[in-house]
Amino acid sequence: MKKTLIYSLFFIGLAVQSCTKVNEHVYDKYTSNAFYATPAGADNALASVVAQISGSWGSNYAGRDNCWYDLNEFSSDEQVIPHRNTGDWQLDFAQLYTRTAPTSLGITNNVWIWANVGISNANTAIALLTSAKADPAKIAEAKVMRDWFYYLLIDDFGDVPYYTDNKVNPNTIQQTPRATIYTTIVADLKANVDLLSETKGGSYYGRFNKWAGYMVLAKLYLNAEVYTGTADWQDALDACNKVAAGGFTLHPATSNSASPLGNTYYELFGDRCPDDETILAIFLTENIISGNIYTIRSLNSPTGTALLGFNGWNGTIIPSTFYNKFATNDIRAKQFLVGAQPDGTTYTTDISSLIDPGAAPNEGIRDVKFYPAGVRDASGASNDFPIYRYADVLLMQAECEVRLGNPAAAAPYLNQVRERVGLGDITAPTLQNILDERGFELNMEGHRRQDMIRFGTYLNPHDFVSAGSPYMELFPIPTAQITINPKLKQNAGYN
Repeated sequence: MKKTLIYSLFFIGLAVQSCTKVNEHVYDKYTSNAFYATPAGADNALASVVAQISGSWGSNYAGRDNCWYDLNEFSSDEQVIPHRNTGDWQLDFAQLYTRTAPTSLGITNNVWIWANVGISNANTAIALLTSAKADPAKIAEAKVMRDWFYYLLIDDFGDVPYYTDNKVNPNTIQQTPRATIYTTIVADLKANVDLLSETKGGSYYGRFNKWAGYMVLAKLYLNAEVYTGTADWQDALDACNKVAAGGFTLHPATSNSASPLGNTYYELFGDRCPDDETILAIFLTENIISGNIYTIRSLNSPTGTALLGFNGWNGTIIPSTFYNKFATNDIRAKQFLVGAQPDGTTYTTDISSLIDPGAAPNEGIRDVKFYPAGVRDASGASNDFPIYRYADVLLMQAECEVRLGNPAAAAPYLNQVRERVGLGDITAPTLQNILDERGFELNMEGHRRQDMIRFGTYLNPHDFVSAGSPYMELFPIPTAQITINPKLKQNAGYN
């Protein structure tokens, strides 16, 4: 029963492609509209937008490498792939971490292309569904996905070209100011979110329902001060409350000998993200629909072989400063491998070098939060990826209350997250408490860079990283895109 909808959308797409070879048939406008007005036709129109989220190598939100997740995670303080003194690993990841990446970095360009393909696919779906007078919920779903892609673009790049009609060539237009795009997509979300399905899981697993739509709106409001210069904590809190009204709960955290990490908490990151806490997940199945590389990328070959039966890639490590913040009795600390391992490997807490000459093979703490599940091999596993979870909502609610001057009201939200993992309550949370808890709870899930910028810590020096300049809170417009479209203006500081 797992992941039925995405399979359906995938095979509908194949069927439509196979029909294009039929000769001597002209499908008129009426027939096309009639098809897209049906539930199957509407889902077909949405399929390419949904599929773009998971994508594949070099073109994806998360799961595989060299795209959105890597750009946003390795530029934060919570993980890095060092170049190894054995010659392994490209420098891109360490350059992102140390803020030394060139404007021509391939990962940055991949993100730009990936998001714009998502926007273009959404524009096509909206046009088809609107012309067919399809179910308003399906049109709204396409619009919300387009808004989500734009949200990710302005978060990373600031001003970007904005277009909602594929008759416009985005490679020939100037950027629209970030604040203008923010206002536009907030208004679009407000007009469409309540039209979305309220179904959780089942046929809407991996798709934008009403609760996922409100989550995007909440994220925009939460970062409004970054995007526009004016904070909007009350609207952020109100949007979070809308998500919470969806009836989500924290997934239980109890001892479980059947789990590789010994606790049901880690079911959140397994083959299928549980419906009780998951608001939006990416559907992944190794060798069929993308895949999840994150634990395999972290383990070295001996540990990978001992635990999984195949080699690891000996890549990702967790910086010691980040790791040392975790309490030893925190259930979430079980995700880290450090010190002597049963296979004979000893992972050191610290690393000696990131770039030149690079780290020794077994230097660095490893992470197995996404312990490989389902179909798995040396190129990845089938762990689905949680884009948004209810724990995130609780921490956002706590943050908004503190920023609105209500720390006592923030405490119950924060403490639900802490109590689940065996930690004590905090009666009057500070912003530092909340930032720390977001790091503990949401690490490896793609939130850290945005959180650090919002809390004002992104430019601080940390392991191997000097203090940054304000312009570094945005990534450069990729050199390749400026070559394609000379009307693009490079972000300040990168010229």
